[in-house]
Amino acid sequence: MSDVDRTPPRVHLRINGQKLEKGSGGTYDHISPVTEQVDAQIPLAGEEEIDLAVSKAHEAFQIWKRMSPAQRREPLKKLADLIEANSAEFARLGVLDNGTPVTIGSAFPATSAEWTRYYAGWADKIQGDVTGNPVQDGELGYTLAQPYGVVGIIITWNGPLISLAMKIPPAVAAGNTVVVKPSELTPFSGELFMDLVEEAGFPPGVINVLPGTAEAGARLVAHPLVKKVSFTGGPATATKILETCAPDMKPAVLELGGKSANIVFEDADIEAACQLGTTFSLIALSGQGCAFATRMIVHEDVYDQVVEQVKLIAENIPIGDPFDPGTMSGPVVNEAAAKRIIGMIERAKEQGATLVTGGARIDRAGYFLQPTVFTEVDPASELAQTEVFGPVLAIFKFSTEKEAIALANGTRYALSSYVQTRDLKRAIRVAAELEAGETLINGAVNLQVGRPFGGFGLSGAGKEGGRQGIEEFLRIRSVGIAI
Repeated sequence: MSDVDRTPPRVHLRINGQKLEKGSGGTYDHISPVTEQVDAQIPLAGEEEIDLAVSKAHEAFQIWKRMSPAQRREPLKKLADLIEANSAEFARLGVLDNGTPVTIGSAFPATSAEWTRYYAGWADKIQGDVTGNPVQDGELGYTLAQPYGVVGIIITWNGPLISLAMKIPPAVAAGNTVVVKPSELTPFSGELFMDLVEEAGFPPGVINVLPGTAEAGARLVAHPLVKKVSFTGGPATATKILETCAPDMKPAVLELGGKSANIVFEDADIEAACQLGTTFSLIALSGQGCAFATRMIVHEDVYDQVVEQVKLIAENIPIGDPFDPGTMSGPVVNEAAAKRIIGMIERAKEQGATLVTGGARIDRAGYFLQPTVFTEVDPASELAQTEVFGPVLAIFKFSTEKEAIALANGTRYALSSYVQTRDLKRAIRVAAELEAGETLINGAVNLQVGRPFGGFGLSGAGKEGGRQGIEEFLRIRSVGIAI
């Protein structure tokens, strides 16, 4: 793969249509997860640049909120087309950002374009309600669905393009402006995204993207002109965000982690269930996904068959250079992640779980880990209760439907859940009992834009996707006129 362009783009702080090459937060040495070598120096925003970006976004909001719905819709439509037209480059940047293989990352631009196009379609469909009848109530009452103002957005590193597309389009379609702090671990996709934002014709200041320090993120959340926060990441940071928002009762959308269960009943399509279970725990993004099915809960009648098949799949996953079209799984994001995951694997063994396969780093440059499968996992153990965010799958056994539901609901997370069965009545019955923001049955596709996505408990609050996704960025006012 020597002919592949592995050169990262120059990253800037994108504020009010300007490209700043330096920030008061200093710089960050971006380390390639494939080579473990520094491949770029990323400028970081500090509080100074956050204040500037929020100020410019607030100025832009005064114009953007008064533009017609069609005027807000058109640049979003153009942006969707541009994302699709730049699919190959986004896939290339995904490798450079965090080692996502091109075979996996090539699907993300189409999904991101669809999210952008979907919310472009919502821009001219924001309506209020008539609430008072002049004859019966003596008044004409109605509601106004209005934007908040400046929305502060903080995204994590595992899917930078998808995160941008899930958060920015609904916010700006609703009439808000945004200041986005992406992770410095994955800055490259955001740079191209902002190039396309400008090409699509958004007015300066409507969308601002600037990697920054932790202090910059804290300032963004606390800024008095930021009227709502949208965050994707972990519960620890989310707790700090809520503490900052609390004095002003500032609302926040929180898309956090998961420990999603994949229930495999005895009548399931076993081959399909095993393929889905290993893909969305060990293969895709090297297990670094919040909604992945990291707990496989299997009926005792097919348990041995499932374990054997999962082991076979896990041991034959093509792992290697993410630029190689034959590679299905790449490295984890950095050395800290690799050490953390290996630590959890070692503790799982110490706590009595049975290692079926994997369990170690791969002997090569880069942060590559063996796909790892455990059985005989204590449901109360760390491995069963804590998000690994790496290529580790725990398999459990059940005998009754009630037991399966109890196992599935037995964590503080409640983001996604999966059910595999040919019995549709049972699937619907079980789905109604699962405590999760979504249940996907027999391979239903994750992150369909028309379906709201978001969990409860440690998995967060609020929704992205669907009508609810744009309603998150609208606040309702009421007006009454005495007749």
